Amino acid sequence: MCAIALYLSIVLGILLFPFLIPIRTKNGTHQTLKRVLSVAFIMSSLAAIAPETARIGAPFHKYGQSKIAFFGCNYQIQLTTARFCEQNRTFEWCYCNNFNAFATIAHCYEEGHPDQTDSLLEMCQQYNRTIKRDALVHAEAYYNNHAKSIQDIPNFQPNTIVDFPVKLNTTETYIFKSAYNNFLGNFDLSVDYGAYLVLYWVIVFTLVSVGNWSKIYFHGINKMLTDPFSNWFRKLISLPATGRTRKTNERRFAYVLDLLVPTRAETLILTTFLGLSVYLLTKNISYIEGDPLFHSKNMAYLRYYAVRASVLSSSMMPLLILFGGRNNFLQWVTRWDYSTFITLHRWISRIVVVFILIHSFNYGLYMRIRGSEIRPYIYFGVAGTYAGIVILIQGLLVLRRKWYEAFLLIHIILAAVFVFGAWIHVEQLYCVWFYYVSAMIWAFDRIIRLCRLWSFGFPEAKVYLLADETLKIIAPKPHGWEAVPGGHAFIHFLRPSCFWQSHPFTYTATDDEIVLFIKVKKGVTQSMSNYLQTHKDKYTKIRVAIEGSYGEQTPAEKYDTSVFVAGGNGIPGIYAEAVGLLNRKSKQRVKLIWVVREFSSLFWFYDELLQLRGKDIETTVFVTRPNISINADDFRRRMNSLEADALSDSNESTSLLKTPKRRLESGDSSLIASDDETDFDQRIKQELVHITFVEARPNIDDVVATSIEESMGSVSFVTCGHPAMVDDLRASVVRHINNADRKRIDYFEQLQVWA
Repeated sequence: MCAIALYLSIVLGILLFPFLIPIRTKNGTHQTLKRVLSVAFIMSSLAAIAPETARIGAPFHKYGQSKIAFFGCNYQIQLTTARFCEQNRTFEWCYCNNFNAFATIAHCYEEGHPDQTDSLLEMCQQYNRTIKRDALVHAEAYYNNHAKSIQDIPNFQPNTIVDFPVKLNTTETYIFKSAYNNFLGNFDLSVDYGAYLVLYWVIVFTLVSVGNWSKIYFHGINKMLTDPFSNWFRKLISLPATGRTRKTNERRFAYVLDLLVPTRAETLILTTFLGLSVYLLTKNISYIEGDPLFHSKNMAYLRYYAVRASVLSSSMMPLLILFGGRNNFLQWVTRWDYSTFITLHRWISRIVVVFILIHSFNYGLYMRIRGSEIRPYIYFGVAGTYAGIVILIQGLLVLRRKWYEAFLLIHIILAAVFVFGAWIHVEQLYCVWFYYVSAMIWAFDRIIRLCRLWSFGFPEAKVYLLADETLKIIAPKPHGWEAVPGGHAFIHFLRPSCFWQSHPFTYTATDDEIVLFIKVKKGVTQSMSNYLQTHKDKYTKIRVAIEGSYGEQTPAEKYDTSVFVAGGNGIPGIYAEAVGLLNRKSKQRVKLIWVVREFSSLFWFYDELLQLRGKDIETTVFVTRPNISINADDFRRRMNSLEADALSDSNESTSLLKTPKRRLESGDSSLIASDDETDFDQRIKQELVHITFVEARPNIDDVVATSIEESMGSVSFVTCGHPAMVDDLRASVVRHINNADRKRIDYFEQLQVWA
């Protein structure tokens, strides 16, 4: 246990205690201090329980030239078969307490390691022997006058205790030095190279953070970056998809497999990291002829590459776990979304597993050639390796999408086997720190997730099954729960059949409520749909747990024109962020575009559309298949309530995003002007007169071009919807970066696809 971390945890616990007393306050500083102290307390507590093997291993432990010098000289002396002390004495004690032994090893140091003689004297201090530097001069003179070669002594018996210094072959001294430089130095270099891999990501995240935060704090400068180089970089490197257009929409691979392709910038970052990893895997690995440790070049290389691959993969483990967590602080630092880090997590995991396979193959072949006994730690390493292989297979997109809940459960179990199997495997091999930190990052993420669930509470939520197979969940929002426009939250339905499952959804929020809209698909949403259909008005109350909020608001407020483009069920987060801009006093132009399949698709979001009346948002709805008939029951249930002022021209405005309290009875037909179903779409247009309806599929390129042309300056495009539409919008923005008026245009994607 680390004493410093323990004392720090006690102090932080004392400071945190007053903040745990429930009080109602709108003081943001109080909430911020509570969060900071809570996180610091958790981190210090996890550090306090770090095992000794983690604190004495890499990256804090390296052999260094002092150990290389000692092991090289000691092994050369031991191969002479002469002994200076009884076998119950350690080599170190003997060298410091027997002058013949000291003279022998001192000569080896003077010949092969003259810059490490101080480390020899320091070693003796650990055995309560203080030897001064002038003793080295005396020892060298004594060696020159009295040293004897074992080969010159007739009938010498191995392990015989001698009373003279043993003469060493100077050429062999240099061979032993090189051999241990290759062997132990390879471990030291591997630790350094592992740090270089981490440093690579530090540099990447620093550059990304500067670029993304500058859009918020230095937007004036950012708007002026429309020069040829900036536009070239954004058009060809930072913004486009890797191939033509597909980024959120999967690409078919090998006829039966689907693949989510990163952006071009992500691909460049990952490709560079892969190249750096392979380069460092092979850098500075060499063999010296006559190596006394490995009697063949092949055996030496098997061992060297096994060690290098294992240390490099271990160095990547904390990043691998961090990138896969929901509470990854780097999301805030870089303003990259969760799906981006999941992409990095996925590709780094492949590199890690390949390196582990190299380690396993090389070391397994090495042990087989030597006929080494298989010890228990090997079995744990094998278990971890197999777990890593299975993770890569069951993590394929086609399997994730088909059986996501099974994938998630199996993934967690295999990841635990992977990490803890590796931990036990390296328990005595100076690499525990990497796996302890990995485990603690995972534990930290889980603790924070539980804290988020606990802080939200477990309220009863009103759950509706609306038109277009959409669930609407209205849950009371606890005091102090921070809603992020455009953010998302994970919801648990606390029913026996599915309470352990959680899924992310965007939401809208008021001072008192959080509202989530969920498209019915397979799994838990289909189960909830079936359950609600057995209830009157397809409505009931269900206890829920909500974890969040996650995500960051885009800097759309900084642009002269902000265009929000949503498709289908991607509207809630886009709507919330667009409406959020109205609270800011600016001359900004806000446009909201929603693409739906049919008029019935509007009904589940009808209340929110009504509340846009009188608001300074230019709203356009594209209906791609307007001829699909409207179900009368769906039309009657299109609103939870209809307040008189919602459809009047009154200047009194209700609170945006406020969910009406009185629900429209499904049998009330007073709102229907005609029983003729052909008039339903016209009634919708009358009720939503503040919205422009276009009965056609949108031409995304025209939308982008028109928005840029009409803007007085910079333009931001924020989108969430069907992957194909989102990818088309990205591609169109890329094409218009070099616009005639040199207006700065930026693209922000709220759609997160990781399964």
